[in-house]
This record gives sequence, C-alpha cells and structure tokens, in this order.
Amino acid sequence: MTSDAIITDHYLQSVLHYSTLTRQQCMHLVDYAEASAHPASQTSSQETDFELSRQQKLLCSHLAQLRGLNRNAILNVRNTKSHTAEARQEIDRLHLQLQNLYYEERHLRGEIGACESYDHKYQQLPLIPVADFLEQNPTHVNSGEKDLMFARINHELAEREALEQARQGLLKKKQGLIADNKKRKDDLASLDKDLETFIDAAKPIQKLFEKQY
Repeated sequence: MTSDAIITDHYLQSVLHYSTLTRQQCMHLVDYAEASAHPASQTSSQETDFELSRQQKLLCSHLAQLRGLNRNAILNVRNTKSHTAEARQEIDRLHLQLQNLYYEERHLRGEIGACESYDHKYQQLPLIPVADFLEQNPTHVNSGEKDLMFARINHELAEREALEQARQGLLKKKQGLIADNKKRKDDLASLDKDLETFIDAAKPIQKLFEKQY
C-alpha cells in the first residue's frame, strides 16, 4: 500500500510531496557533486559551480517550502489545541448542566412520588359514592376525574351546610323548649307555694268547723 493511499489529508499530502522533492534534490545534488569531483568529468569548473549553485538554490527552495509547511503545521496544531480546549470546556459545561438536569429530574420524580403517595385529607372524606352522585347529578357524567372529585366535595359541603343549618334550627328549638319547660316549672313551683299559703290560711277555718261540728 502506497503512502498516497494511507495519507488522504490534502495538507499532509503536500508535505509528503515537498519532502519527496527535497530528498530527491538532495540525492541529485550529492550525485552531481560526486560526478563533478571525478577526474574523468569533461565539464568546466565554472559550469560545475553554476550547476551546483542552481541545484543548491532549488534545494533551498524546497527546504523553504518545507519550513513554511512546518510553520503552518505548528500554527495549526496550536489552533487545534486552542479549539480543543474550548470544545472541552464547552463539553464539561454541558456535562455539568446535564448532571444538574438529572439531579433535578430525580428530585422532581421524588416529589411527584411523595405527592402521589400522600394521604390527602379529601380521600378520607365520607363522600357520596360516584354512582349515586352521577345518578343525582347527571350533568357530571362526562366530567373528568378531577372535576368529578371537586363536584363531589362541593356536594358534600352543601350537604353538611344544610345539615348544620338544620342542627342550628333544632338547637334553637331545643333552647326554646328548655326555656318553656323552665317557665312552666317556675309557674308550678309558684303555684305550689300559693297552695301551701292557701292551705296554711285555711287551717284556722278548718279548726273552727271541727269545733262546731
């Protein structure tokens, strides 16, 4: 498998390309320098120096390209690290926010469970059975569970208020009867006293009649 098949990034491919050119230029320059130094060479010293200079300039050009690519790679790495740090901070923030949401969810579920299992006072009320209530109030046949419960509680309240009014009326009647009975007792007590006085007053007359007859 070739390096081109392994490396698919365009930037890395350009680095690999200039690295190959630089290596090839280095090898070419070394071969040319060795060939120029061989005694059998027919080229003049001036042409050799000129060609060496040209080859060196070409090598320096490739090296400059590599340095530029290296510098850009370093800057890209720094930018990537900066972006990665920012992304990590954002991920940490979101993770913490998610954990807080999980905690809040658990708390709310606990509160909901406590409310659902709470022994409400209205559940202990001796309300009229649903069937009897609907028979007496057919307008609530299609009412929801919540509205039906409110209606039954209001019905119970109205019944209790009516019973309380009846109790107050009976209590007033009872108090009136008690007062009337007390008055009659007082009248009877007064009558007894008057009778005793009358009897005491009649005793001399009774004795007089006893003497005469």
